[in-house]
This record gives sequence, C-alpha cells and structure tokens, in this order.
Amino acid sequence: MKIRVLVADDHTIVRKGVCMLISSQADMDVVGEASTGKEAVEQARRLSPDVIIMDISMPELNGIEGTRQICAALDRTRVVILSMHREGAYVREVLRAGALAYLLKDSEHEDLLRAIRAVHRGEGFLSPAISGEVLTDYRRHVTHPVDLLTVREREILIMIAEGKTNKEIAQDLKLSVYTVETHRASVLEKLDLHNAGDIVRFAIRNGLIS
Repeated sequence: MKIRVLVADDHTIVRKGVCMLISSQADMDVVGEASTGKEAVEQARRLSPDVIIMDISMPELNGIEGTRQICAALDRTRVVILSMHREGAYVREVLRAGALAYLLKDSEHEDLLRAIRAVHRGEGFLSPAISGEVLTDYRRHVTHPVDLLTVREREILIMIAEGKTNKEIAQDLKLSVYTVETHRASVLEKLDLHNAGDIVRFAIRNGLIS
C-alpha cells in the first residue's frame, strides 16, 4: 500500500518539485496539491491523505493554523512541515499544533523522504540543521504564555494578528461580536498585552503567524 501524500505550498515551482520527488518513489503517491492553507484543509478533509507536506507561510490560512485544524479533524493524517523558517519558535508552534516533522527547504531530498516514511510510521523527524535551535528554544520556553490561552482564544488571537476585525472574526467563527470582544479582552489580559499592535508583535515573535 503506497503512502498517500498531499503537497501544500503556495510556490508552484517548490510544490511541483516536491510532487515530482514523491512520485518517483515506489512506495509513495501524490493524491493532491494545494496552494493556500485553506485549500490544504479542504483537500485534507476530502482526500484523507496519509501524509501532508505543509508550508508555513501561505495565503488565506497559515500552515500552523492549517496543521492545527487538520490534526484536530483527521487523527490518521500526519503533517510534515517544509519551511524556510529555522527559528525555534516556529518549530515549537507547529509541533504544538500537531505536526510530527519539521524540515528546512534547503534540506537534502533524502531527508524529506525519510521524514515522510517516519511520520507514516508515527515517528517524529527534525531537520538536522535546526536541532540545536529547537533544544535552545525548548529550554527557554518550557512554560509558554500561549499555553495560558484556550483553543478559541488562540484562534481569535491569530485572526486578530492577521488583521481581521471583530465583525469579520465573528462571521468566520459564527459567533456574536460580543463573544469575540470578550475573548479578545481575555487574550489581552492573560498575555499582558494592550492593543492589536501588541497582539501582532506577540504572534510574530512566537511563530503564530509569519
């Protein structure tokens, strides 16, 4: 049985290159492609792939939140992050979101193939080039402020950081504007932030948005 892979990256050349690499393997098969985070989530729900190769910086929905939604909805689908970001904060957030592997885009082809096979077995895989940053970041953030937030508060924080208004967030999440305002106030209080600008800086600094 071949490993069924969905490739999500907004750069066509990168996406096609990854697809060609995967298709050349006897034990793997590309079942779909996505160029936005939203499309990746929709394709994942429709196709239920074994493994998803996911970029972090994508339009409509970033790869971190896309990973979180996919892992929450599909317990058999594994996510491999393929990104140019080498900061430990990004690795921490995608692993917290449910990804099992994190590779840099300048990794060797063999590393990506090893990562796909590893996560399909339920194992983790980190790009050798970032292992030092990950360990340093872990020691620095054993207890992290983001952990103070509920799932809904984290979701709203990301949407605020992406520039959405309370009304737009309410429409997207099918909540009342009052409820969104309440969650927003709770986020500001828990993280000791004061305005939307603080939220944007916090989200970028902690790898919640790119």
